[in-house]
Amino acid sequence: MTKPTLIALGGAHVDRRGKVAGRYIPGASNPGIMREEIGGGAFNALRNAVQRGVAGSIVSLRGGDTAGESVARAIEAAAIRDLSATFLDRATASYTALINSEGDVIAGLADMALYELFPKQIMRRATRDAIQAADSVLADANLPAAALTRIASFAAGKPLFGIAISPAKVVRFNDVLPALSILFMNRREAAMLCEAPADLSSLELVDKLRKKGLRGGVITAGSAGIVAFLSGCTVSLQPPPLPGTSDATGAGDALAGSTIAAMMRGLPLPEALREGAAAAAATVTEQTAVALLGQERFREILADVPECETIGQV
Repeated sequence: MTKPTLIALGGAHVDRRGKVAGRYIPGASNPGIMREEIGGGAFNALRNAVQRGVAGSIVSLRGGDTAGESVARAIEAAAIRDLSATFLDRATASYTALINSEGDVIAGLADMALYELFPKQIMRRATRDAIQAADSVLADANLPAAALTRIASFAAGKPLFGIAISPAKVVRFNDVLPALSILFMNRREAAMLCEAPADLSSLELVDKLRKKGLRGGVITAGSAGIVAFLSGCTVSLQPPPLPGTSDATGAGDALAGSTIAAMMRGLPLPEALREGAAAAAATVTEQTAVALLGQERFREILADVPECETIGQV
């Protein structure tokens, strides 16, 4: 059976996470552990999607350095078609996060100026042809707004998914919201997109997002659960509790990638969202950017994820 094809455009870079041991003291040297692996929103999500039954290709940018070579090896190891460009005179992008002992991000630094060159990469015929040949398209907000606009134009008529990345970057989707099938975001990112107070409920944010022209969205809120909407239906999902001190890095990407893969296999959003929640739980449990989603282990985790509840019809 031929697998559906997903092309992802966006981040594939070095991710560094420093976790503080004990209480974090601002302005001081804090003992802890630094971990480094290859990540990026688009790449993490695509790796999850490939494990869940789709064929994947990625378009990203990297430098001509050892980090870029590591990114290339990681893409190959994930059995993903690599359509990325290498700039020999540039450094590969990176993200460095400092995390406290409770698993919350204290500060993050995104060194991603290289991605500002993405609009030219999108205009390459090979990239345009790959977008138009794919069954579905995924883009993350590591890309500048101009690149997202061009992707939306080339993807016209097929499912286009987005990953918000951060409150500072999600606004890059503003001009293409009506073209998106589903945008994956957390509540802070949704509030920033709506220019709304951060304490609004997910349901209130759904209403504002619809008024901005977004047809579908998935909003995460930690232990408060997930609210998702598509067309006129809104559902909620309360995943099983996870350790309070867990590092949730990569969980949102896992949710996005596995949900998209399930929808590409024909599942409706409520069922697909359960698969996404299971992948996110595996990511947090294994404390890695992308968990290994073996069929048996995945079924065990999925069995603990409750059914979605319908909470609104428009």
